[in-house]
Amino acid sequence: MTRTDGPILCFGELLLRLSPPGHGPLFREARLDANFGGAEANVAVALARLGIGSGVISAVPDDVVGDAAIDALRRTGVDVSRILRGDGRLGLYYLAPGAGLRASAIVYDRQHSLFATTPATAYDWHALLGGTARLHLSGINPAIGPAMADVCLAAMTAARAVGVPVSFDGNYRASMWAKWCDDPAAILLPLVDRADLLFGNHRDIALLLRRPMDGTTPQGRRDAALAAFDRFPNLRHIASMSREVRDAGCNILRARIDTPTDVIETDAVEVSGIVDRIGTGDAFAAGVLADLGEGAERAAQTGLALAVLKHATPGDQSETTPRDLATFREGGFDVRR
Repeated sequence: MTRTDGPILCFGELLLRLSPPGHGPLFREARLDANFGGAEANVAVALARLGIGSGVISAVPDDVVGDAAIDALRRTGVDVSRILRGDGRLGLYYLAPGAGLRASAIVYDRQHSLFATTPATAYDWHALLGGTARLHLSGINPAIGPAMADVCLAAMTAARAVGVPVSFDGNYRASMWAKWCDDPAAILLPLVDRADLLFGNHRDIALLLRRPMDGTTPQGRRDAALAAFDRFPNLRHIASMSREVRDAGCNILRARIDTPTDVIETDAVEVSGIVDRIGTGDAFAAGVLADLGEGAERAAQTGLALAVLKHATPGDQSETTPRDLATFREGGFDVRR
């Protein structure tokens, strides 16, 4: 899986995650566990653990918290040389993990972070994108606010200008958009226009096209994808992962990749005994990015495998290695001695 055509660069905010030990509610105990994450950084970490060159473009405080966040990436093999440093704060979020029929809940505290307030002019995109295989970012970034939406547009425009392909993960966060924008589609449309790979399902497409899409049948899902390909002529692939939630500890997953002429959908996999659901979509994205060059079917299977395995890993980030992936594909669930 090791790439020779440059790293995949992921642009997004590094976050501090605070969550209670185990699966209890927030603040019932006198301590919170701390982990670093962030959607795009999670993708970079998952790629690095697979032996694929990856890097993060971001802005992180020049203090001990920022040092720790960067060091957490560096230890996994992610290139951190493109991260800006400055005065400010690191964004964070609180996670109340789900259990049984109680769903997980997230509270964001990322307004006015250094990343959120760093303008587009602070990034030298021509220099940052040199020798890059792909730029990856998500809809979480523009949801932060109008200034960050401008930064994302500048990044994607620069990438297209120098021939760097762009992937965009919808990652719709209703609570973040609600703080400042009543029409996210107006912001997202020019961004998706610049992508060749979209991570999103029929709901994301319905939001973009401002009309209902049926996701209950295979034909409905295909019609949604075809509508997106018609509206966004630069798109070559649409990747999605469907999830049936039986309870917080048991989900059923399947992966799908649409092209303008074909569709690949995997068999369903039941995931039980879930340890941590956060970051599973990012693991899926990394798997697709890792193997898209090997064809849509291979990419869908790898994306699904990374997502399934991430459910058994605490924290935001995938720890799956090529050996783990090979074992999963072999169906080796017993103790390996």
